[in-house]
Amino acid sequence: MSYYEPQQIVKAGNTLFVRASNDLYQYNLTDHSITTYDKITGLNDTYITNIAWNQQAQRLIIIYKNSNIDLMDQNGNVTNISALYRKAMTEDKTIDSLTIDGVYAYLYARFGIVKVNMQQAEISDTYTPQHPEYNQTLPAYTNNDWDTYIDIVRTLNPGGPKYNQHGFLRLYKESVYSVNAVMEQKSCVQVLRNNDWTIYENDIEEKIGHRFVGLASVDVDPLDETHVIAGGQTGVYEYRNGNFVKEYTNDNSPLQTAETVGNNNKEYVIVSDVKYDSQGNLWCLNSISPNTSLFCLSQSGEWINHHNEKLMIPEGRSMEDMRSMIFASDGCLWFVNNYFRTPAVIRYDTTQRQIKTYTTFVNQDGISYNIVYVRCIAEDLDKNLWIGTNLGLFVLMRSDINAGNDVFTQIKVPRNDGSDYADYLLSGIDINCIAIDEANRKWIGTSTNGAYLISADNMSQLQHFMVDNSSILSNTINSMVINSKTGHVFFGTENGLCSYTADATTAYSDMSKDNVYAYPNPVEPGYTGLITIVGLSFNADVKILSSSGKLVAEGRSNGGSFTWDGNDKNGKRVASGVYMVVTATSSGDKGTVCKIAIVN
Repeated sequence: MSYYEPQQIVKAGNTLFVRASNDLYQYNLTDHSITTYDKITGLNDTYITNIAWNQQAQRLIIIYKNSNIDLMDQNGNVTNISALYRKAMTEDKTIDSLTIDGVYAYLYARFGIVKVNMQQAEISDTYTPQHPEYNQTLPAYTNNDWDTYIDIVRTLNPGGPKYNQHGFLRLYKESVYSVNAVMEQKSCVQVLRNNDWTIYENDIEEKIGHRFVGLASVDVDPLDETHVIAGGQTGVYEYRNGNFVKEYTNDNSPLQTAETVGNNNKEYVIVSDVKYDSQGNLWCLNSISPNTSLFCLSQSGEWINHHNEKLMIPEGRSMEDMRSMIFASDGCLWFVNNYFRTPAVIRYDTTQRQIKTYTTFVNQDGISYNIVYVRCIAEDLDKNLWIGTNLGLFVLMRSDINAGNDVFTQIKVPRNDGSDYADYLLSGIDINCIAIDEANRKWIGTSTNGAYLISADNMSQLQHFMVDNSSILSNTINSMVINSKTGHVFFGTENGLCSYTADATTAYSDMSKDNVYAYPNPVEPGYTGLITIVGLSFNADVKILSSSGKLVAEGRSNGGSFTWDGNDKNGKRVASGVYMVVTATSSGDKGTVCKIAIVN
């Protein structure tokens, strides 16, 4: 989470609670330690709008934007009061301010006043404007130590990114590159590497002579990882070692101002996506341009125009939100146009300069869909192309591509309940992003429904993460990337960046004791999570044996990973001891690849 901008400071004994960038951290004035809080470490929500310390109840009240409420003591123990958040009502529940009186907090919501007993951790009353006590005089809350402690707080470094908005993610060599991807918002490139954040130079308005807003994408030069390019609302930006080097815009490149703005306005030279190919050439999509669309900036610095009339719309400009560029296994550049006037998928042969657009979307019953937005595209391990739209998930099979068919289809999934009925996969779900893991499973990020995990055969929903059933930070998933080496799936949201440790990693052709290992190892007392073995071959047969050779668990790897819950085949926790991981490849090679020590 971001803790960059201090907003409130309250003192509780020898502790300062600081609300910063709508998140929370705690600073101990005695030992100078810093403790940050988020949904993983005990909080029940995101985006904090107010905090206050109640001396009598010895608790901090934490108010969230959605009217959820947490109470926290000085030791970080959290109690949630969700009654107001969960209450169904037509009135506006937003809480604008609060006061403290005895053990009570009085929350001034837009529909009335909510009285919270902070000692009992409950809502004890509510007062609407019609209530006789609504206009009672309450003392103003004064426990805000801003002037006293702001100079100290400004010296603190709780870590984290500068901004919580993560609209676009790119993974490169286990580092996550992020930009906000929101038009008109202050731009910033942020990089998560080895659990530390690097913030690229972003206060560059004086250097470029105009606003620096709305970065939409970022990529890393495969020939020089210190060389990074970002594109967005105001052009293309070049960085080296995190420092701004150069801007490419309408006066020093062929890029053009949006046709709807004109007058060579530098604040709307819209480069909606950037993507490097393996040779170090940069590809750029110039949206809403009067007569350009697709460019390649060669490694030598030459701009090559790949404009095609098929990328123009009748209104006299290039497609209005071209994005999600990928180089597929056929060697072609694929991308989508995410705009209601011309929703489409585009395939471009960069060598032959041939272009094909796909605009037909049907289900397996042959019924056509009136798609409004095509938001993203991804290729799975079987070389099929998947797209996310405002009406769900569609696929173009590789066999259809090779045959020249040009229809994206929504697939049917049997209910398997004896009814012989079937449903269309994620039909009607607005999909923002798709990522494919090493087991060929599909991770789907949505506009309002959180994240889904779909099986490799596309027939089963394996997971569905939402804010109410997991630690995910938002039900709006803007972007996802997967670290295939570790299995981490990263979810970019407007409330921050979070990751989930999945059970699929890169498969190895050769399983040996040099590349196969388990973690945690040893498994210490009290640990009840999954034990993960990585470095396996694809679809390897895995058996867990006791030291006496008894089979306690078995299964097959997902990509190059296998997870074990530490229980035997009857669901009982295994005894303390050393357990052997024995594998067999598809060709029949067998052997012990690692050992796991368990201590109960």
